[in-house]
Amino acid sequence: MSREWNSTEYHRLSQPQVSWGKKVLAGLKLRGNETVLDAGCGTGRLTADLLEALPHGQVIGVDVSQNMLQSAREYLRQFSSRMSFVAADLQALPFSRVFHGIVSTAAFHWVLDHDLLFTSLYRALRPGGWVHAQCGGGPNLSRLRNRMNELARSVEFVPYLAGYAEPWLFQDADEMNSTLRRAGFIQIETSLEEAPTVIESRQQYVDFVRTVIVRTYLERLPKEWLRSLYMRRLADLAAEDDPPFSLDYWRLNLKAGVPE
Repeated sequence: MSREWNSTEYHRLSQPQVSWGKKVLAGLKLRGNETVLDAGCGTGRLTADLLEALPHGQVIGVDVSQNMLQSAREYLRQFSSRMSFVAADLQALPFSRVFHGIVSTAAFHWVLDHDLLFTSLYRALRPGGWVHAQCGGGPNLSRLRNRMNELARSVEFVPYLAGYAEPWLFQDADEMNSTLRRAGFIQIETSLEEAPTVIESRQQYVDFVRTVIVRTYLERLPKEWLRSLYMRRLADLAAEDDPPFSLDYWRLNLKAGVPE
C-alpha cells in the first residue's frame, strides 16, 4: 500500500475529519505544558489546535507520508519552536517513555496490525501517560465498501482489483477494548458513534472519495480513463442515495492510560 497522499487535496477536503477531531481535542484535560504525540498528524490542521492548547508544551507530529509532513511543516511554521516532525510507521515508533499523551484522529484504521500499533504507542508513553483517539470503526462506510467490492468484480476492474484486500481495519468497541488490554493499557473506554456525512455536490463527492478513501484502489488502475470510470460509477450510485452523496461514517472513540 502506498504511503503517499495528495496532501494539498487532503488539506482542502478533510473538513469532516477536522470536525470529528475537534471533538476529540475538546475532551482533553491538559495542563498546557505536556509533551504530546500527534499520531498520524496529516497536514497539521488539528495539530494547530493541539498546539494552541499547549502554550508551554511540545508536540511531535508523526506521519508515514512525506507529503503530509511537508504540508504540515508549512502550515505550522508559526509553531516551529514547539513543534517537530518525524516520518515513521506508527507500528514501530522510535520513542521510549517520551510522551505524556498521544492524540490521534482518522489514522489508526489505516494500520492493519492493531496489536503492533498499540504496543508501539504504549512503549512511547511515560508511566501515567494516556492515549485519546478516534478512528473509523464497526460498520464504517459499509455501503460504499459494498459498492467497491461489486466494482472489483466487474469486467473493467477485475484484472486489477480481484483479490485486493481492504487497506483498513475497522474494529468495534469490544475488539478495541481487548486490543488495548493486550498492549497493557488500563482505564480503557471505547465506544462507537454514527457520523453520517453529506457531500455538497457530485464533483466534491468525487474529489473527496478519490483523495480520502479510495486512493490505494485507484493506484492499482493503470490508466486515467479507468480511474475516472471507477469514480464515475461510484458517483452515479451515490447520486441515488437519500440524501445524495452521503457517506455512512462510523467513528470509534478510545481512551486509555498507562500505569504509574
